Amino acid sequence: MIRTQRLAGVTYTFSSMVDLLAKATPARSGDVLAGCAAESDAERAAAQWALADVPLTAFLDELVVPYETDEVTRLIIDTHDRTAFAPLSALTVGGLRDHLLATVTRPDAAARFAAMSPGLTPEMVAAVSKLMRNQDLIAVSRAIVVYSAFRTTIGQPGTLATRLQPNHPTDDPLGIAAATLDGLLLGCGDAVIGINPATDSPRATSDLLHLLDDIRTRYQIPTQSCVLSHVTTTVGLIEAGAPVDLVFQSIAGTEGANSAFGVGVSLLDEANEAGRSLKRGTVGDNVMYLETGQGSALSSGTHLGTGGVPVDQQTLETRAYGLARHLEPLLVNTVVGFIGPEYLYDGKQIIRAGLEDHFCGKLLGLPMGVDVCYTNHAEADQDDMDTLLTLLGTAGVAFVITVPGADDVMLGYQSLAFHDALYARRTLGLRPAPEFDAWLRAQGMTDETGALRNLSLDSSPLRALTETITR
Repeated sequence: MIRTQRLAGVTYTFSSMVDLLAKATPARSGDVLAGCAAESDAERAAAQWALADVPLTAFLDELVVPYETDEVTRLIIDTHDRTAFAPLSALTVGGLRDHLLATVTRPDAAARFAAMSPGLTPEMVAAVSKLMRNQDLIAVSRAIVVYSAFRTTIGQPGTLATRLQPNHPTDDPLGIAAATLDGLLLGCGDAVIGINPATDSPRATSDLLHLLDDIRTRYQIPTQSCVLSHVTTTVGLIEAGAPVDLVFQSIAGTEGANSAFGVGVSLLDEANEAGRSLKRGTVGDNVMYLETGQGSALSSGTHLGTGGVPVDQQTLETRAYGLARHLEPLLVNTVVGFIGPEYLYDGKQIIRAGLEDHFCGKLLGLPMGVDVCYTNHAEADQDDMDTLLTLLGTAGVAFVITVPGADDVMLGYQSLAFHDALYARRTLGLRPAPEFDAWLRAQGMTDETGALRNLSLDSSPLRALTETITR
């Protein structure tokens, strides 16, 4: 449906829902690259004004990506909860924004958000995010509570969990063990100890899984491990009896982009079943670990929507969350600045995208985390990451990714350091996941306030752990 909006004496025309969503998106380089961005701030403002008047019901009729050719669209439409949507069905996109901000002020806000979440499609959530200031995204996200659990509980209010990412360019066991020790001694690893392997070899993946599982079981660390190989590799290792906790896969918002990753909905469902069949969790059975990132569909040329028109990268990212919630994962995180400046040019765009992704994922019912990161050729630096980390901590992010010295020597990008998580917890009054928090105290590594004790590596609580990991 063609929509027009007059602004400052100029009439702007938007040819379709896909075009309107793209033009209303806050500026980012990926949409310019795709040829779908607004050509001026005035056109962007006109698009946002027009988008505010679109009824939510329009997103059930004007599909961004065709139902007939895309299984992600079919999943979104076929699983849409019409009963949960009914109280929202008379709203426009602008009305939804007002409703979300009003709900924040209610004493039962968390329950209300949980009730409305199944009634919202990813496209509705993406649309409303385009009308929201950063503070709106933070305020609403903070009021939403989403839980998941395996050996630790992720997403409880007042907590900030961390993925301990001990990557090594050659998968050297000693290097990985040393980085793991570094992270544990600084209170990281409660979301997952997760390795990006240098190869997708089943044997290498199995060796790393056994390494992590030996550390975890020997010291009864309440966490979960994951080697981020392709889902088919992990399922094969499950069948071979390897100690698999979480099943990892990168996902995207179109069938074509997921095909480029070598996956589809049925394969992901099978992997979820395989992981759960092991029954290795102690406090829950959420076994999937999913990663996403704005620009993934564009990077594989699978970003075209209805009518062959490019879909903006943020809307496609939010569609990936529609797929993710179907899988009931333990962890989901956007790797927000990883692809590069072609998609998110500078610190301002990365910060905005991180807040959008967190808001959209959480509103759709996901235990949403963020890899607060950038590549070295982007116009960004660690000060921008400090800003985004602080804003996400305020917004109630479930977890962040931490690496030694904020520099991933295998993937070649900048993320957060273990010390950055300590800063965020201390400054914002946050604790690790409760099971991991109790373990840290039991080891004598933290006091009752959660602060790390000033212990040397020769201190009795740490000596055995240090000797075993580095042996």
